[in-house]
Amino acid sequence: MNSPRKEALLALVDVVEDGAYANLRLKDVHQSPQELPFISALVYTALEHLNWADYMLAFYVKPQKKTVRNILRLALGELFFMDTPAHAAVNGAVNLCKECGKGASAGLVNGVLRRMLREKESLPPLPSEDKKRLEVLYTCPGWLLDEWLPRFGLEGTERLLQYKAPALEVRAQYPYRNEDLERELSVAFTKGQVDNNCYLLTKGISLTSWPLYIQGKVAVQGQGAMAVCRFMGDMAGKRVLDACAAPGGKSAYLFSLTRGNIALTSWELHPHRLQLMEEAFFRLGVKATCQQMDAAHFQGDIAPFDGVLLDVPCSGLGLLGNKPDVFLHRKEQDILDLARVQRELLDSCEALVAPGGVLVYSTCTISRRENEEQIESFLRRHPVFTLEEQRQLLPQADGTGGFYMARMRRCI
Repeated sequence: MNSPRKEALLALVDVVEDGAYANLRLKDVHQSPQELPFISALVYTALEHLNWADYMLAFYVKPQKKTVRNILRLALGELFFMDTPAHAAVNGAVNLCKECGKGASAGLVNGVLRRMLREKESLPPLPSEDKKRLEVLYTCPGWLLDEWLPRFGLEGTERLLQYKAPALEVRAQYPYRNEDLERELSVAFTKGQVDNNCYLLTKGISLTSWPLYIQGKVAVQGQGAMAVCRFMGDMAGKRVLDACAAPGGKSAYLFSLTRGNIALTSWELHPHRLQLMEEAFFRLGVKATCQQMDAAHFQGDIAPFDGVLLDVPCSGLGLLGNKPDVFLHRKEQDILDLARVQRELLDSCEALVAPGGVLVYSTCTISRRENEEQIESFLRRHPVFTLEEQRQLLPQADGTGGFYMARMRRCI
């Protein structure tokens, strides 16, 4: 069996060099459950400080090939941003070189890390220009800073980039009650400021062995996603479509908010995701009509709905506190490509809203092209709708992920 550090290295290489998603790749780690938190911390810390590591290494060593480059990235994250004793982090990196067949580079890795440790208080200065400094310090792409800095200012942008998500966010699923959950929670928590049905836990819980989760009494869901459901208004007794529903969290919360008094339809394009959603609904006791359907090209004679939730595919830039690799995988062209998909979904699903009904558009991103500009364009194309409210949740202001939502009503 590989050492924990080698498992972390293999995962990091797959994410950084080959485009894997960290949260999915870490599910394939072959280690004991006791080692998984350490491996995850190594990978996420390295990803969070990737640009900083590369920037600093450029002052100390010439560019290295893939394996040694990522051993150094992993080691710098552990050495400067984790609680591992310095000698253990350095020795771990040296041993990792040998374990990976890079023993000839062990001396170089040892020398670089020990020199940087000695010079910890006098490392090369970060770039003086604000945008470049933020790129290095937070591994944030320059094209995104070009939007965020004018919008939020330097202080607001830096606070946004510093946001750290809670270890775990959960809520009670009807008919289980908040007071029951509070009585049975075994870890410290605070309640969400955006939705007080959300419990922000100070440390994670193993879901596979947590009775409340297994029994369907508890759902894992962040308060930003929960706020989208509340934003639809009172859906009790109404016909509601969740048009891009998988993995089903928002459908399940709508069911919970209405105490099951909702005629809920949940669509999903991909069969495997549809199956996962159906399994989640079975665990949580959610009653819904689940259908494999392309919301952009649906077929058949479908009666209109009182409420349509359109939680579209997006860049996910609002989830930076949960996914430190989110910037790594996004290019500016992705925003343009996603905006075309979002527009197509809006133009398709508007026909499913009954007169007087609401269409709620939502994303988990902070991007005007995917959010405000998308809605402005939609309303110009479809004047039968009026904008009732739009809201952008921001980590630095709301203590949650960066979710956007717009509620539009079809004129009678």
